[in-house]
Amino acid sequence: MKQGSASLEEIGHPGAFDEIIDVRSPAEFAEDHIPGAINCPVLDNDQRIEVGTLYKQASPFEAKKIGAAYVAENIARHLREKFLDRPKTWRPLIVCWRGGQRSGSMTLIFRRIGWDACQLEGGYKVYRKQVVEALAELPRRLRLKVVCGATGSGKSRILQALARLGEQVLDLEELACHKGSVLGVLPDQPQPSQKAFESRLLLALRAFDPERPVYVEAESRKIGHIHLPDALLETMRAGQCLNVEAEFAARVDFLLRDYAYFLQAPDWLNSRLDALRKLQSRETVARWQEYVCTGQWRELVGELLALHYDPLYQRSQNRNYAGFTAAPQTFATDDLGAQGIEAVARRIAGR
Repeated sequence: MKQGSASLEEIGHPGAFDEIIDVRSPAEFAEDHIPGAINCPVLDNDQRIEVGTLYKQASPFEAKKIGAAYVAENIARHLREKFLDRPKTWRPLIVCWRGGQRSGSMTLIFRRIGWDACQLEGGYKVYRKQVVEALAELPRRLRLKVVCGATGSGKSRILQALARLGEQVLDLEELACHKGSVLGVLPDQPQPSQKAFESRLLLALRAFDPERPVYVEAESRKIGHIHLPDALLETMRAGQCLNVEAEFAARVDFLLRDYAYFLQAPDWLNSRLDALRKLQSRETVARWQEYVCTGQWRELVGELLALHYDPLYQRSQNRNYAGFTAAPQTFATDDLGAQGIEAVARRIAGR
């Protein structure tokens, strides 16, 4: 390995680097990056496009000249604004797309200053390859216990309660920023990109002790626009099912609390209900939208459960989860308030 370079394996060693600096453009960084990295682009979004266009339409030489000017200006600005207080012992890792000129430029300057800066060999591309490979293998090592239950059974809240009890929990909906249904969009909280979700997921999976069970909520193949990796989905569907059977009225009450933000945005909610026209009659969807306009929330939630979510859930579980059809362990409850959810979690954990 040449001086000033580092392999991907070194990132996992505690204390190997004091900081990970991703010098790709803000758009590249936003799509995905190594967890914990900060973004100090040596070319911003517009500059990257300009240089790339010049490279293709004029000549590499012309592109390199203007690119070098931008890179020098941006590195100088980052140095003044972010790094002047770093001590001589500071050891950063510099990352770009392929471990080429962008990260090489910053590494060279930092090393000339006297810092032991290293450039990641292969760049983000090598990191991304490792993520894909790990997600095809790592989930199969885990013993998953799958919390099942019809919509409104408080499964996500039960997972959170299990985590408070010290159990290992994989909250996929939290990682995906989505509640997993057509009405699962979270207000003012966009979903991550597929690549960013997979980085978050791998970070979570690597933290688990494979000798202890991991609790996860039953999910379909997609959570919003996020696709679950095949290895994880297959391991979930083969896992032990823990079925929460909550009374219908308790589920309605829970959803009225858990989706209270819908009450503040009736127009947005009705636009989401439009997506159900492929599955429900026009008359049914129109009635639900009228419930929204007149504030008949309990009627809306009750019918959504009875006519849409419950039939969909039963078909999905019977088709996809082997443990569900093989007499799952059942936890009945008529209380999905805070204390009721805590009680269910304790029963699931055997406490």
